[in-house]
Amino acid sequence: MKNKYAVIGAGSWGTTLANLLAQKKYGVTLWCYETDLTERMQRKRINDIYLPDIVLADNLHFTSSLKEAVSDKKMLVFVAPSQVTRQVLEQALPHISPETIIVSASKGIENNTLKLLSEIFEELLPATMHQQLVFLSGPSFAREVSQGMPTAVVAAGRDLAYAEQVQTIFSTEKFRVYTHTDVIGVELGGAMKNVIALAAGVADGLGFGYNSRAALITRGLAEMTRLGLKLGGKADTFAGLAGMGDLVLTCTGDLSRNRSVGIELGKGRKLDDILAGMTMIAEGVKTTLSAFQLAHKLNVDVPIIEQMYQILYQNKDPRQAVSDLMLRDLKPESLMS
Repeated sequence: MKNKYAVIGAGSWGTTLANLLAQKKYGVTLWCYETDLTERMQRKRINDIYLPDIVLADNLHFTSSLKEAVSDKKMLVFVAPSQVTRQVLEQALPHISPETIIVSASKGIENNTLKLLSEIFEELLPATMHQQLVFLSGPSFAREVSQGMPTAVVAAGRDLAYAEQVQTIFSTEKFRVYTHTDVIGVELGGAMKNVIALAAGVADGLGFGYNSRAALITRGLAEMTRLGLKLGGKADTFAGLAGMGDLVLTCTGDLSRNRSVGIELGKGRKLDDILAGMTMIAEGVKTTLSAFQLAHKLNVDVPIIEQMYQILYQNKDPRQAVSDLMLRDLKPESLMS
């Protein structure tokens, strides 16, 4: 069977999505940057770094050749870390067929340009391919999806027909895919929830309780919505899977890398020491920088994100950050304040 599908990026989420498609009997190639990991996956049928207890489908193929992975494919799923998505796409671009459906399943905002991933794809891909772009997001820990736990996500595309194709390709009895046309809202929700999850983790690390977490989730959602509306997203998107759904999961789940980093920060550990001990990437650390700068550029009030920026990049004491949040000027509750 000729492999007409490829997943670009062999972290936990990329491996999970590739395996899901392979289990549906699609011909799938998983591109992995690390040659040694590629060889081990091909030989052992496990990703021993990111999903060591998940057996990978026999029909899943592995390669470290980006050209081989992307050439002559019906669909490409990009799951590279957000800060290297541009670099990977630039290298892949000469080999991508103009008819290929492009799915982005990464979450973040590029640091240098403050662009969403959709803007990066639209910048680099020819205009004739923009309608073929679809963005997959929602509350989905990779390990739970790999273990077959019921999960619901959303596929957003400006052309609903392509989002519906992706919906059909990915959906299983345990993985339900909804469609959406609000690309900006879906993307921004997926990116910014990681920043709020860092803050929720800080609160947990400081020993605070459920009241604090509920406040952070709710007011964090307001910040996500405000920035999303400013960029052209729709308010109701943030009440859905890519907004509130992903936010609740990432702020409360023990599998959340971003919440875990926040917990260690709350306990007083230094960021560099925390990150040095991690195998997987906590996207929220770099997204905090770009989200803060983007909000400042657009004159959007994001006090939680501002405090996380100061904790991560200005060595602010987490307890002082909490105090500064609580003692801001009193105001009515509103998404816009």
